[in-house]
Amino acid sequence: MSFYGIAGLFISSYLWCTILWNVGSGYDRFDRKEGIVRIFRWGFSGIKRRVFLQFLMRDIQSIRIQVKEGLYPRRILYMEIRGQGVIPLTRTDEKFFTPREIEQKAAELAYFLRVPIEVF
Repeated sequence: MSFYGIAGLFISSYLWCTILWNVGSGYDRFDRKEGIVRIFRWGFSGIKRRVFLQFLMRDIQSIRIQVKEGLYPRRILYMEIRGQGVIPLTRTDEKFFTPREIEQKAAELAYFLRVPIEVF
């Protein structure tokens, strides 16, 4: 029983640190004048707490939408970058987007960036 109590304390402290440090939050900045996209996210404390990505708009290949329906539906918006793979733009735990909302966000972003939309 003490093993489960200690394991529960470690898991709860991990979850509380995630909430208090606001892990995963940040912003996306699309600057058409400069032609640069900047993505900033907060991580766990340490040397690499700040995750900052910067790349050119012309390197963006497409906007991807991943839709999985069922008991635990997932609707995630990704940006595919030439040479770097895909970068998620929405949180993976957000289940509050309806298919119409995620489609609208993807269409607005793809129109702004002038890239195609892919659905998976």
